[in-house]
Amino acid sequence: MAASNRRRWRVTGIALAVLLVLGVGGYVLFARARPYLHGSGCEVRTAAGKMPLDLEQGANAATIAAVAYRKKLPERAAVIAYATAIQESHLHNLEGGDRDSVGMFQQRPSQGWGSPEKLKDPVQATSKFFDALVKVKDYLDRDLHDAAQKVQRSADGSAYAQHEPEAKLLAQAFTGREPGTARCWFSPDKKTAVRRAEAIRELRRSFGSRLQVAGPETVASDAGAVDMKASRATGQPDTVAVSSSRTGWSVASWAVAHAQSYGLSEVRFGGKHWTSDNGHDGWTKDSGAAADKVVIK
Repeated sequence: MAASNRRRWRVTGIALAVLLVLGVGGYVLFARARPYLHGSGCEVRTAAGKMPLDLEQGANAATIAAVAYRKKLPERAAVIAYATAIQESHLHNLEGGDRDSVGMFQQRPSQGWGSPEKLKDPVQATSKFFDALVKVKDYLDRDLHDAAQKVQRSADGSAYAQHEPEAKLLAQAFTGREPGTARCWFSPDKKTAVRRAEAIRELRRSFGSRLQVAGPETVASDAGAVDMKASRATGQPDTVAVSSSRTGWSVASWAVAHAQSYGLSEVRFGGKHWTSDNGHDGWTKDSGAAADKVVIK
């Protein structure tokens, strides 16, 4: 082989080696950066459409569905609550508002709704809203804005009507009617300390005592057996027994929506799996995820 050809092949080989190193290095950098690229947020995606949410909105939306479950209310009641909260606060737990209005529903202590401290608690504020809603005669048969206005007594009750499509999306996802349609994600620098015991207490406060945290057992996953006999302190998961797929998906969606606040890393239910490390991917297949219990870690 001529010297010029040998030099050409050496140069080509070096170039290919450099490209390979750059390619591998680029992939490694991308893999490390990927969890940060999407930032933080939630999304509801049902057959009717999709809706972006921030983490606070996602948590509050899950709470509304949970309280509706505790009070054994139909999905329509949750739809009315969602439309009201979107109009009043964009599903944020506000410190203040018009005059003495506070919280997600902008309820006023001066109008007998309760103390500011209670009204700034999403669970209690939602509970008070539903307590007032069920007192409205034939509220399920009324136009949404009419039912909401009977509760809120706002300056312009017609404004609630514009949020009905979004409210229906949220209800479909967070009440569990459409499985695995709510997802949340947050970057590694937004992770918080694990407070799973507090998460379980808050979940039961929201959903009520009908939800039972199951005892230790062993469950199977695609990655192998998960030994739940170890204590929670060792990082092993809790399980919440559920009586239906709809309840299970409502609980699972609540856990995902509150994962950042309580440092939760994994939720499994109904053949699907969510992890905080890959939260933006949403729910992925997991043949070992049972249909009668939600696993929370």
